[in-house]
Order: sequence, then structure tokens, then C-alpha cells
Amino acid sequence: MSQQETQLSPEYLISLGQQFGTPLYVYHAETISQQYNKLTSAFRGTNTVFFYACKALTNVNILRHIYSIGANVDCSSINEVKLALHAGFPPQRVLYTSNGIGFDEIVEAQSLGVIINIDSLSNLEKFGQKFGHGYPVGIRLRPNIMAGGHLKMSTGHDKSKFGIPVDQIDRVLKLVDQYNLRIGDLHIHTGSEIKDVDVFVKGIEVLFDLIPKFKELQFIDLGGGFKVPYKEGDGETNIQELAQKVGEAFANHPNPGGRPLQVWFEPGKFLVSECGYFVTKVNVLKETNAANFVSVDSGFNHLIRPMFYDAYHRIENVSNTAATPKRYSVVGNICETDTFAWDRTINEVREGDYLVFYNAGAYGFEMSSNFNSRYKPAEVLVKAGSAHLIRRRDTFEDLLRNQIEL
Repeated sequence: MSQQETQLSPEYLISLGQQFGTPLYVYHAETISQQYNKLTSAFRGTNTVFFYACKALTNVNILRHIYSIGANVDCSSINEVKLALHAGFPPQRVLYTSNGIGFDEIVEAQSLGVIINIDSLSNLEKFGQKFGHGYPVGIRLRPNIMAGGHLKMSTGHDKSKFGIPVDQIDRVLKLVDQYNLRIGDLHIHTGSEIKDVDVFVKGIEVLFDLIPKFKELQFIDLGGGFKVPYKEGDGETNIQELAQKVGEAFANHPNPGGRPLQVWFEPGKFLVSECGYFVTKVNVLKETNAANFVSVDSGFNHLIRPMFYDAYHRIENVSNTAATPKRYSVVGNICETDTFAWDRTINEVREGDYLVFYNAGAYGFEMSSNFNSRYKPAEVLVKAGSAHLIRRRDTFEDLLRNQIEL
């Protein structure tokens, strides 16, 4: 399937905006399948498994599609675990990597039978006291590697809250010995938007020193963070090169215990970013000495990435594709600064035009809110040529749903 076959046309996106209203999130199932095929094709013939990091997009229909194409699922909260199970994933295909949570969540995850990673000495000790050798557990380690497209996306450096620092491995081993813990996997994750595949190799090298210390190890989890292109000409993680280098690294360092180790990856954005389109409508044009502002019917309450991460999203005026390009600043309708793009070249914009934000599948709706008491948008899944409403737009009743009036 070619890239072109998985792109939704401007005309079609306008028709969806007219049918379902704006702002609107649209997801294309075939693009998710295409991205997953990139991974499985590159790693064909290797002992590698992929867990979709569902924090990127948790709509249950997306989860079901990802299950149907063969991926497993990675969860960051107990509720994501429950959503995955609800979507049909069997427990043995659900990975739960906790981060600074209460031990009761870990106990609940154990009761559901899913794979568990623990990221603190405190919870590892509690796990040992309660379960001992009776239930396998993984350990999330902090490799002290700086990587990622933004400091807020970097999770493996020496000031990061994530994981147990590798320099505390002696304390980990003491707990393993004390409680006869059955360590099934070692996990690291260095960040998001990682283009340099050598970052993953560095992580593997950190783990190779530790692997011989865990006699019941079965899996090595290298996390996710693959780079996806947002701008024209943007590079992306070379998956073929990654597969080659990971394969070479493990070939040169066989497990001393003799058991071949399965490699896990946790792609999130890589699977769903490109599938997503955020369709908005132009409310107002405002010309000033400093900028020509285009105000759309959304704001950072619906798409916070540009404000939170300084993230770039390509924006196209799909209503006026043949018009002369002009320079605009695209802003939202929130009572705070919610600038999506400064001084961006876009085909001439008129009030009522539809602007589409591309690569909006990951951390778009998922990070949305009702700030300013505005409604969350609807979500639509396009699959096999048909559009399906998979989340209705909020109504006024939704704003009051959990409030208790005295």
C-alpha cells in the first residue's frame, strides 16, 4: 500500500467536516496498518514483538483495530489496562509499565493477569513481599542517556523521574535475592522523537552488562520514541537500520544463560500520528501591523502540542488549494495564548474555510480538555472507505455530568 493510498483527500476531509461538524478528529485505519507493516517487515525473521503505546490514542475502536493487525498494547495506567482488555486484548498481550503510582494499582494489574513493569525500588520491594517468585515482573531502568526531540519528551537522562537508575542496580539485585523475585524483562525508554538509531544501541549496551545478573530473563524492552516526520523534509527513524543494528548487537552478545531473548518495542506516535487529521473551520480573519491572524474554531483545549512542546503541525487550507499562498499566524479561540503557527505560508484564507492539521493522531484528542467550558470534539474513523463516528461531540450536559449541584 503506497503513501498516497493512505492519504485522505482535501475534498473528503471537507465533506467529513460538513457531515460531523468541526472541530473534528479524523483517523485513517489503513495508515495505522501501513505503519505497523513497516515495523514487522523490517524485523521479519527476528524475535521481536511490538506493543502499541496506547497513551498516544486510546479510543477503543483504535485499540480494536490495532489488536486486529497483530500488535500488542503498552499501558501507562490501570485504566488504560482496562480499556485494552475491554477492546479484546488478552492479558498476556497487555504490558503495564507503572510510573510513580500507588502499589494498589500494581496489585490490581496483577489480579488482571497482565505483564507488569515496576519503576521504583519501593514498589519492587512491596511486590516481592506480596508475590515473591509467584508472579513474573519486569524492571524499568533509567539508562542515564539524554535523547528525544524536546526536554519534556526525554525520559532516560540522569535527572529524569522515570525508572530505577542503573547505578542502583546493586539495590535491585538485593531485593531480587531477598524476595526470590522472578524478573522476566528489563525495560528502558530514553524519550520520544528519536531519529538516531544508535541511541537504541547505546541502551542495549547498558543492558548487556546487566543481563547476566538476571537468570530468568526472557525479554528486553527497548521502549519506543521513533521519530515521525511532521515537517516537509523531516527525517524519521530508519526502521530497517534499527532492525539491522539491534540484530547485530544481540548476535554479538548472546544471553549467557543460553536462552535467546525476545526484544520488545513500544511504538505509539509512530503508529497513529500520521493517521490523524484535525479539521477546523475559520471563524475570523484579523489583520494587524504585526501579523495576519487566522482564528479557527478550536484552541489548545483540543490540540495542545504546539503550545506544550513547541510542536509543528503542517496546516493546509483544504477549501482553497489553488489560491495564492500568504503568510498567516493561525490561532485559536481560547482566552489564553493558543497559537498553532506563527507566520506560516498557507493558501489564501477566507472566513468559513476549512483548515486541516496533519499528523494529528498522536496526543491530540488524548490530551484535550474542556478548558473555557468548551466541548471536546467528535472523533471519526475511516476504515475500508467508510466513515464511522467513534466519539460524539460533547454537549452541554457533558459539562455538568459529574458536577453535584447543591
